[in-house]
Amino acid sequence: MSKQELPAGAGQVAEQYPEIWEAYAELGRACAESGPLDARTRRLVKLALAVGARSEGAVHSHVRRGLEEGESAQALKQVAMLAIPTLGLPSGVAALTWIEDITES
Repeated sequence: MSKQELPAGAGQVAEQYPEIWEAYAELGRACAESGPLDARTRRLVKLALAVGARSEGAVHSHVRRGLEEGESAQALKQVAMLAIPTLGLPSGVAALTWIEDITES
C-alpha cells in the first residue's frame, strides 16, 4: 500500500516518520510470510482481527483491500456473522455495518 492510499492518521505517521513506517511495513511483510496461510486467508483473518478489536477504521481498510483483491462482499460480511457467537450480537452487527459502509457504497 502506498503512502497515498493510507488512512489520514497512518499517512501522517508515514510522512513524518518514514523510518518507523518502513520498519512497521517490514514487520507486516515478515508476519505475512511467517507461515503457510495464503493471501486470501490472511486478508480474512486480518479483517476478523479488526472486527475483534472493534476498530472501525481497520475494518474499512481491510474491506477495501479485500474488494480490490477480488474478495466477494458476501465473504467479507460472513466474517461479521462469525463474530456473533464469540464477540456478541452487538459487536457482530457493528462489524456488519462497518463492512457494509464499504460494500454498499
